[in-house]
This record gives sequence, structure tokens and C-alpha cells, in this order.
Amino acid sequence: MLAQRALDQMVLRGPEIGIVPKPGGLGLVGMPVYMWTERGPETYGPNTASASAGGITVNATAKVKKIVWRMGDGKTVTCTTPGTPYKKSYGKRPSPDCGHRYSQPSLAGSYHVVATSTWDVDWQATTGQSGQITQTRQSAVDIRVGELQAVGSG
Repeated sequence: MLAQRALDQMVLRGPEIGIVPKPGGLGLVGMPVYMWTERGPETYGPNTASASAGGITVNATAKVKKIVWRMGDGKTVTCTTPGTPYKKSYGKRPSPDCGHRYSQPSLAGSYHVVATSTWDVDWQATTGQSGQITQTRQSAVDIRVGELQAVGSG
């Protein structure tokens, strides 16, 4: 019960989604997609809180164990890191730890990308008891992916 009270004091959010192509922009079929989350106590951890009652204190620490990205094209990508933000200097290289490539354009206008963080909350009581609580949080974003058409002259 005290572990749950400590958890209730924490603000655990879904990933603060970073993605290239950016929402509002246009990505291309076959080009690397980079996915990441900002690293903060509310979006990736660690996040800590305590609760006390009757002379017993519980300390809890929450950290993201994994992020599962549903890419909107029927594929999922599981990342065990926060991901790497894209930089122009990376060019066409794929993400080193959390990426995807679309094989089809987003014909319905956009792909709805849903990122689900799995938080592991480890707790320890001053009585020596300990345990773990698992929580999930979601965020979503829409991105557009098109096809580059080559036009021949002749």
C-alpha cells in the first residue's frame, strides 16, 4: 500500500516523442526513421518518491524498461534505450538503436505512430520488504510518408 502511495506521487508520462520525419513534414519510403524520447524524470526516469506511515517508509524508483513503437504500418519496434535524436550529419544512416523504414507510402494521409513506455517501479521498505510494480504510458503522433517518383526525360 505504501509502495502504491509512493508511486501515486510520481508523474510518469508516455514518451516525449521525437521522430524524423517530423510531424507536419514528409518522409520518404525506404529512408531511415529515427525514434526517441526526451530523457527526463517524467518521460524516461529515474523518478523517485517516498511514502511513510506508522514508522515505515517506502522508497520507490521508476525507470523505463522499454518503449514499444507501433509504426502504423502493421510493424512494431521495441527499443530498450531512449533512442538517438536525428542529426543532419547522420545523412541516410539508420538509427543505431531505435529506427524503422517504411516500405509503403502513407496512403490514408499519415501513419499513426503509438509509443508505449513500460515503467519498472522498484520499491524498498525500511522493514526490508521490496518489490516491483509495472506501469505503462502511451503517446502518439502522426507522420506522413511519400514516394519519390523519378521522371525520365526522353
